[in-house]
Amino acid sequence: MVSYPDSQGAERSLAIRRPPSATSHASRASTVRRHRPHRSHFGGTSLQPQNEFPVFTHTGDVEIVISNGRKEQRYLLHKLILTQCSGFFEAGTSDEWAAAGEGSSAPNASGTALARIPSGGTLQERKRWRYELDWGKGGEDLPMLVQKRAAPSLFGGETTAPPHPPPTRNKPPASQSGFFRSMANFSSLHVPATQSDPDDDTFRDYDNLFRVFYNYPPTLDPINIANAYVECKSLLQVADMYDALEVIGPRVDHHLLRFQGRLWKQIAKYPPSYLKLGYLSRSKAIFSEAMVHVVGQWPHGINQLRGQISDGVIDLIEDKVDEMDELKSKVEGKLFRLTLTTSRGERVTPSNSWIDWLVMSLFRQWLAENTTPPPTPILKSPRAPATRNGGNGETVPLPPTPAFNTGRVFRLLGQGGSSYLGHDECKRFLRLSPEQYNRDNLRRFERRMEEMKHLAKDAVKPLMRNFLELDLGSQGGGLPYLSCTRIDPQDFPWDEV
Repeated sequence: MVSYPDSQGAERSLAIRRPPSATSHASRASTVRRHRPHRSHFGGTSLQPQNEFPVFTHTGDVEIVISNGRKEQRYLLHKLILTQCSGFFEAGTSDEWAAAGEGSSAPNASGTALARIPSGGTLQERKRWRYELDWGKGGEDLPMLVQKRAAPSLFGGETTAPPHPPPTRNKPPASQSGFFRSMANFSSLHVPATQSDPDDDTFRDYDNLFRVFYNYPPTLDPINIANAYVECKSLLQVADMYDALEVIGPRVDHHLLRFQGRLWKQIAKYPPSYLKLGYLSRSKAIFSEAMVHVVGQWPHGINQLRGQISDGVIDLIEDKVDEMDELKSKVEGKLFRLTLTTSRGERVTPSNSWIDWLVMSLFRQWLAENTTPPPTPILKSPRAPATRNGGNGETVPLPPTPAFNTGRVFRLLGQGGSSYLGHDECKRFLRLSPEQYNRDNLRRFERRMEEMKHLAKDAVKPLMRNFLELDLGSQGGGLPYLSCTRIDPQDFPWDEV
């Protein structure tokens, strides 16, 4: 009889004992094999769905589609982020809005789907929202996101079938040699320039809107400040539509302030436009700078602001203009009361110093002429010629009288020197009295006029203060208006409760 050894015992007896080093090496190899699915797929293919901005495949629950028939931009974002940044999405995704939209109709397909679920299974409800951009009917209609009813789904609550799978990054980055070779081949071709889509600005605005929501920097022009202004203004208008100015405004403010000196010069050229932009972006720096220019030129920019900005801003402008006018009146009173004194400390009169009194007379006459609005013309308005049918011509209205601004006069008084009432004017005035005109009297006249100008320069110092960030220099930067308006922290209209 042949006996066979026990198979289990044989295996135990035939097992070879490995040294400790080999055993540890084998355990490490098995560990590497277990973690192999997490290794890099460099050079291979990967079909993992995208889960980052702008498409969060795994966690996104608000689908936004912007399409104009020629191209489409799709976003799959989070309700939590959208509701925190936008009052529009906070209202649109609320339970009250959903209850109002559903009404009394309930889908039957959902009940049928629930009946097919086994009793032991659990249904993971996940609601989805869908928005599409409605371009309107043209004309003055602005594109607006409109919420669409999502189709019921068994696994994801109310959801819609994705129109297209999100793009995946399958290929590894090319090497440097391949890059330069491909660029050389590309440069040798004559590829015609693609025409820009007229709706590119709208696509850009919405993309910047959602980028800022997710704390990504918006794609705004960092070099050309004129283009940056247009892009920022358009973005702020979209943010205003969706009640997101509190989030978008600081980003716009940060981007424009990077231009520094160029920004202040641009505001000086277009103060009403930047006042509106500063108000929308809640930028204290831009709003204050533009407000100083607007108040100094008022009512020059009234047509660009009336009906296009908040009434609170108009009230603030008018209040600041009233404050400046009151200050001007006080300074004018001081200027007209300026007087010279004799060597004995007496006020100059025609009896004690005729030449000095002529100096005061010329100064006050010049001041009165330059601080008083020109008189209204008394001539009759011209009439249009009679028509061929014998009808009388209608009266042609006169052009509006330009606004009278005394800021230029006060600037001249603040500069002093030869900026006004120079040598030629003094000489011409003194010649009106031939018996008084000689070289000594002319020198005395000019010397006493300089004393008068120094007194006037001290009197207008309250109006020469500058609250602009723009560097005006010692001569006021050539501005024909005053920049002494001060915007206090309590003046900003968006801080009102």
